[in-house]
Amino acid sequence: MKRKQRIFCWMAMLFCGIFFAWKMQQIIETDYSIRQNEHRRKFGAVYMTLNNPFYEVVDEEIRAAIESHGDILLTRDSALSMERQMDEIKELLDSGIKVLFLNAVDWQKIGPALELAKQAHVPVVVIDTNVEDDNLVACTIVSDNYMAGVECAKHLVAHAPGGNIVLLKHSQARSAVDRIQGFQDTIAQYPSFHIVDAAECKGQLELAMPAMEALLQRHKKIDIVMALNDPAALGAMAALKNAGRLEQVMVYGVDGAPETKDMIVHGHMTATAAQYPRLSGRLAAAKAYEILAGTNQEKLIKLPTRLLTQDNMAGENMEGWDG
Repeated sequence: MKRKQRIFCWMAMLFCGIFFAWKMQQIIETDYSIRQNEHRRKFGAVYMTLNNPFYEVVDEEIRAAIESHGDILLTRDSALSMERQMDEIKELLDSGIKVLFLNAVDWQKIGPALELAKQAHVPVVVIDTNVEDDNLVACTIVSDNYMAGVECAKHLVAHAPGGNIVLLKHSQARSAVDRIQGFQDTIAQYPSFHIVDAAECKGQLELAMPAMEALLQRHKKIDIVMALNDPAALGAMAALKNAGRLEQVMVYGVDGAPETKDMIVHGHMTATAAQYPRLSGRLAAAKAYEILAGTNQEKLIKLPTRLLTQDNMAGENMEGWDG
């Protein structure tokens, strides 16, 4: 009888132990926070600027993908300040993010921030513009920026006998450097075209407009503008319009923003090499989860661009971005 009682006690104790362990696990896994985010993973995104619709669209796509997984995206706008970008990256790393999405203000000076991420064991997914040391990043997703410049130059030589060209640049962004380089390398093969001047504008409409005004004052004859992106092209067109010269100058850009599509249709802008910000954002989020799972095999993803002109705008989505 005593033996049966001991067995019963042992079984009761075993059952109580199992029940207690199960209950404790439930307590640990239960999210008691008001917004139910106690166990949600945090991701960080830092952009050189959000004063550009392109990056807003990229961020929308990343956010949608991350929130669909029940996780959180913390987004920061560096407003073209390298110092501010460094502070924002430090803040996000300290907050415990699992992955950093990065669009660098300066492709060469971003190195120390990448070292900080490496020390914190936080993988970095670079978006839109390469960094100097890609050994410090897990994945880079960019357009084929060099070919975007080549496409613009090839269209130009096919539609004009020659002319004087000015460039609107952003030397701190590798993507912009590659676009302008692709254009210059291609146009150099045609001696009837002359690059007469260049100006920095950081890819911002409000800086491109006065930069273009200054170029117009320095040069009586400008036939072509090659802008690193669409905001810069729009700034150039505003200056040209004010000077009464918009219809006399061919303007090229890169992005495929809805505003420039309309300008192309109405003959005010010559062409733009369209990018795919929605696809870029979706790929960035997908790669982040693959990196966390240890399954990512792609170090560099280079997306093609598509030149938009008056000749191929039929059926184009005029209200939104491609991709």
